[in-house]
Amino acid sequence: MNKVILLGRLVADPETRYTQNNVAMSRFRIAVNRPGKPQEGQPSADFIQITAWRQTAEFVGKYFRKGQMILVEGHIRNNSWVDKDGNKRYTDEIYADQVYFADSKRDTGTTNTFGGGMSQVSQPEFQVQSPENGDGFYALSEDDEDLPF
Repeated sequence: MNKVILLGRLVADPETRYTQNNVAMSRFRIAVNRPGKPQEGQPSADFIQITAWRQTAEFVGKYFRKGQMILVEGHIRNNSWVDKDGNKRYTDEIYADQVYFADSKRDTGTTNTFGGGMSQVSQPEFQVQSPENGDGFYALSEDDEDLPF
């Protein structure tokens, strides 16, 4: 299985281009904090190159900007080429299969998933009922028929 899930901030605005066959491609880098204790008060980060294609690329190019938090689901791809000196070079890159907004809804006012576009979210209109006894718990019936399982 080749599956990668990354959460980080965009280092720069995504760069979107089109191939000769008019296929969208976006490249961008995200800063992902390394696990563990921060060094000298600053967390360590890895800067990871990501490539998105087609509708995902257009979505990234249209809605994401530098500094935004993004969650990327994708896979690792190994690339190789021969440089001008005849040396074989290798690089690993993440290909995005799906991208998600990872900033809070309060900051963006949108849903958190990519489904071909962005849609507005409205808060449901309902009232939360509090327990009357004031201890934060509802009284439970001891009758087994009332249990939900």
